[in-house]
Amino acid sequence: MERTLLFTTQAYAYLEPLFLAAAPFERGNIERKFFPDGERYLRLDADSWGRHVVLLGGTPSDSDWLEVYDLGCAISRAGARSLSIVMPYFGYSTMERAVKPGEVVTAKTRARLVSSIPPCEAGARIFLFDLHTDGIEFYFGDDHVTHHIYGAPVITDLIRAVTAGRPYVLGATDAGRAKWVESLSRQLGVDPAFVYKRRDPSSGAISLTGVNADVKGYDVVIYDDMIRTGSSLVQAAQAYKSAGASRIHAVTSHLVLPAGALDRLQGSGLFETISGTNSHPGSSQLAGAAGMVADIAPLFARALEISAHK
Repeated sequence: MERTLLFTTQAYAYLEPLFLAAAPFERGNIERKFFPDGERYLRLDADSWGRHVVLLGGTPSDSDWLEVYDLGCAISRAGARSLSIVMPYFGYSTMERAVKPGEVVTAKTRARLVSSIPPCEAGARIFLFDLHTDGIEFYFGDDHVTHHIYGAPVITDLIRAVTAGRPYVLGATDAGRAKWVESLSRQLGVDPAFVYKRRDPSSGAISLTGVNADVKGYDVVIYDDMIRTGSSLVQAAQAYKSAGASRIHAVTSHLVLPAGALDRLQGSGLFETISGTNSHPGSSQLAGAAGMVADIAPLFARALEISAHK
């Protein structure tokens, strides 16, 4: 049987060897160069005609969105039998709704962009991982079947590893993550904890008013779906520490970590470990740091295998 052809965007080259190890893909090379005016040249250096093709590429930047779109269109036009777009990280996921009049719901416009990639004869599928909001899965067009892969198996293993058998409580940064933390805590058989916040009606400033659970003498593992600036994590960690937590660990699905974020977290002196998955290129910053980075390639490989037999 002919192997599935795997193409990878430039930003996700670091994940390609792990995908090749997780499933019997055939690597498809892409020729890339830039013209003097900054325009990008792309060419698929493998024949996609009649093949089942996987395009691996998250979207941490605007350029990455366009590369996924350009390559997806090229693969479809080249006559691929099917196209599966694997997006370990969906950029603009926090812009999933409008709060002020005139705001662009960028998560929806980008989903529409990917949905405009022509579907192949045997269909087009999009595989997403631990979305900030579940509803984003339904922003894509009906010609593209979406699969939301939950990282709970990987995240729970990370939590067990960093706590190393010590008693712990699973904490949330705020009410927005409460549902996820409750679900994970049930799977782990531990108590959940939440931080109470209050917004000043005049200034809009947010202050922490307390913790809902007894964490004194326990480790607290704070889960959040992504780490960007780290300010919410630091605030929550301060609250749990003030409530008597012995150690604080941070675990996240997406280690975005823009410039200065990791230094801010480590410099706070609050975190015993910082861990997450390799869904985002920012995860490479944790190399050599106290914490763990879990591989999500096997999760995606399994999901791709299941969908291929449906």
